[in-house]
Formats: sequence, C-alpha cells, structure tokens
Amino acid sequence: MTEFLQLHMLTAYGASNLNRDDSGRPKSVSFGGTQRLRISSQCLKRTWRTSDVFHAKLEGHLAWRTQRLGKEIVDKLTARGLSDEDATKIAQSVAQIFGKVKKSKDKTSTFTEQLAFISPEEQEKAFRWAEDALAEGLVEPKPDDILLKADSAADIAMFGRMFADTPKFNREAAVQIAHAFTTHQAVAEDDYYTALDDLKSQDELEDAGAGFIGVQEFGAGVFYCYMCIDKNLLRQNLNDSATIANSSISALIEAATTVAPQGKQSSFASRARSLYVLAEKGTEQPRSLAAAFLKPIRGQNQFVESVRALESFRDQLSDTYGDSSTSSYTMNIEDKKSSLKDLIEFSVS
Repeated sequence: MTEFLQLHMLTAYGASNLNRDDSGRPKSVSFGGTQRLRISSQCLKRTWRTSDVFHAKLEGHLAWRTQRLGKEIVDKLTARGLSDEDATKIAQSVAQIFGKVKKSKDKTSTFTEQLAFISPEEQEKAFRWAEDALAEGLVEPKPDDILLKADSAADIAMFGRMFADTPKFNREAAVQIAHAFTTHQAVAEDDYYTALDDLKSQDELEDAGAGFIGVQEFGAGVFYCYMCIDKNLLRQNLNDSATIANSSISALIEAATTVAPQGKQSSFASRARSLYVLAEKGTEQPRSLAAAFLKPIRGQNQFVESVRALESFRDQLSDTYGDSSTSSYTMNIEDKKSSLKDLIEFSVS
C-alpha cells in the first residue's frame, strides 16, 4: 500500500511582502468569508528548491530548470575550437529533445520555447552526445537517447515535470504543496515612505521636499501550509534509491521550516522559522487540515489559538472517519522536548 507523509506547518511572519501579485501587493485569498494573505505553492517550491539547504543536502542530485541547455552546449563546443555556426547546429539538434527550439537567429536561437527540467544524468548524456557529434559528425538524437524515466534528480522526483511532445518521459510529482494562507483575517496595508538626498543642504529653499516619495504594500500573520509526500512514488522516481529519497525528505522539511521566500527581504527582513509542525505518516487517504481555519482565528495569541484549532479539527476528522493506521509527531516551539532533528528522523523512518 502507498505510504503518505503529511506535514501541517504554522509559520508567523511580521510585516512582509513575500509573494507579490501583478500589482505589487501581497497575494491574497478569500476563505471562510474573510480575506487572508497567501503565499503561492509555486513561490514556496522555488524558494526551497533553490535554497542553500537543498544544495548542501542534495549536491549532485539537483536538476536544471532552464531554456538554455543549447547555449551551454554551444559554449562547450566553441571552447574546443568549433565555429559558432557548427556549434549552434549541434546544440539545436540536442536541445530539441527537451522542447521546441526558438526560430530566432539571434543569441536565443539555441533556447527552447519552454523551460525544461533536466536531470544531472540527462545533462551529461546531452553533453556527451554533442561531443560525439563534434568528433563523428552531426547525427540527430532521439528522445530515448537522452531522456530518462527515472534517475537521481531529487527535485524532479519531488516536484515532477512535463514534456508535451514526449509524455512517456513525464515525471509525476511525489510532493504536493498547498498555497499557504493566514489562519486569521489579514489584509494588505500601504507603507508610505520618502527618500532624502544626503547631499542636499537644509538651506536650499527650492524643492524642499523629499528626493523620492513612494508606497509599498505589506501584510503580516500566522500562515498555515500543508504538504503531502507519496513516499512510494518518490522512491520510484529515484530509481528505488532509499538513500536519495530520505535525503530529499530531510532537505524538504528543513528548507520548509527554516527558509523564507525572498520577496522584499531587503525592505522587511521577514525571515522566520516554523513555530509548529504536525507530521503524519501512514496509508490513510491524505487530507488537508485547512478547514480548521474556515472560522478565522481571533484573539491576541493567534499562534496558540491556531494550534488549538488545528489539533481539534484533526481529532474530529479522526473520530468521524476512524483513521487508525496513522502515526504522528509534533514539533512545537513551546515544547522543549520536540526538535527539527526528531521531526526529520520520524519522517524518513
């Protein structure tokens, strides 16, 4: 049977603008009839995937998400003395395996139209194919010559990928991450600010105001985030490597609990760590606990009230549906006996 690992996280951010919409305001969502602040799933996944935590724990097992594989090939071939024209032809023949190549004749002529998730093994095979073409003449590769259905790329295994033209090499994501939202009502506010010219004399009478006037938006709150990991699928995507699968889970949990999105960090220094994580492991059908916050949390201690609401709702679901095969571990900043180390050990065991 499929084993699932579910994580329910509560993280408090002070004044911040971690994830902006098209107008520059913090993203939001209406839930339970009230406005909440929101951090998108895409923002969270990219933040964690590109973090120092991932690079430290998964070195050698991280993919490229890029349009520029062809350019990398051109650079390698021209460095070995091949002309730009011939290098471009070889690069285009290899890059088209990962997506339709742009038709332009400028510097982007080796770029693919879409971003492609390319594993380390596939990168190596693509470079090797290009070098063979340099030595033996141009032969157009086929998808089976380069693409893989499973490999050691931890981020592809977790977050999946899609090739429209070669769907048999798609990878179903083993990790699902929900949009985070505040457990209570929260709205974006406006920060009116001015910038002063350091060299401007106070004796100058003309243009006595600020050198610049602007407005930036921000919000604050306790965010609930839910993720679900299909541990069986994760191992399958990684060629049944339990070692890399466990390292992937460890890296994901550490990044999710310690790394904040980068939006407006210079303005707000809104770095935070999760205050609470409930991890659940078992074969029961996964379910989010977002509905615990349909009624927005009120009161002065929103964190404590959020924990209470989440755990109460979890118990209600368990009583109603008779969940029996799920074990759990709780990391709570107010519980001196719990720790991130123990949370990770529970999750990978």
